[in-house]
Amino acid sequence: MSGPSTSQTPACYRHPQRTTYVRCTRCDRYICGECMRVSPVGHQCAECVEEGARTIRQPTLQFGGQQLSPTPVVTVVLIGLNVLAFVLQLALPGVTREFALSAPDVADGQVYRLVTSAFLHYGAAHLLLNMWGLYVVGAPLEALLGQVRYAGLYGLSALGGSVLVYLISPLGSLTAGASGAVFGLFGALAVVARRLNFDVRWIVAVIAINLVFNFAAPAMGSGPISWQAHVGGLVTGTLVGAVYVYAPRERRTLIQVAVTTVLLVVFVALICWRTVLLS
Repeated sequence: MSGPSTSQTPACYRHPQRTTYVRCTRCDRYICGECMRVSPVGHQCAECVEEGARTIRQPTLQFGGQQLSPTPVVTVVLIGLNVLAFVLQLALPGVTREFALSAPDVADGQVYRLVTSAFLHYGAAHLLLNMWGLYVVGAPLEALLGQVRYAGLYGLSALGGSVLVYLISPLGSLTAGASGAVFGLFGALAVVARRLNFDVRWIVAVIAINLVFNFAAPAMGSGPISWQAHVGGLVTGTLVGAVYVYAPRERRTLIQVAVTTVLLVVFVALICWRTVLLS
């Protein structure tokens, strides 16, 4: 018996000059070794593998977020930004004065100080303490809430701390530090841990250590302590954390977005009100 003719010999759909007898298990097209992708259900072509990857939904976390990476990416980025800002402070002495939180300057239109001040620090001890707290508490929170919600929590906590500083701190003070945001994470993690019936004693211990070192910071060569930033961040983070974990599942995202928006509006209103008083 004679073999098949050249015209009947199966060839790769992407490389017609290559003879092959292997078919994609999904689309049934012939594929050569270069186009072949091994999968748990057999050999597939590159296009089917890519299409399958696009249709796979990321698993939703318990509180509605998604963990896009096993690495705490947002936490690492935040730590990197704080360290970079500190390097700039050392290299350019004017950075602290230009970007730390000063109520008269904010009232004069430099509203960006409410955000930039949360990335500046008074001394290495101040930076190391806040970054330690950020990593210890931030990494598990990011894993529980997902990157987007965690980033929102951090940003709102930092802003909440800055707003309270702007409202009631002495006018001559120059405030800097990530403490407001970190204390917001403390409050949120306490709420999340209670919701999941975790042991919260280690969280209390971390908060206590952070408080002790923060109030000892002046003796360590750091700037004065801003309890206003701590309280503002803690209250904001606790509130946001409660909304994130206790919102009903069927309306979770809507409620989380709504509360986030309302908080931002409240912060803007308070900033405007204080600015009018100082003008």
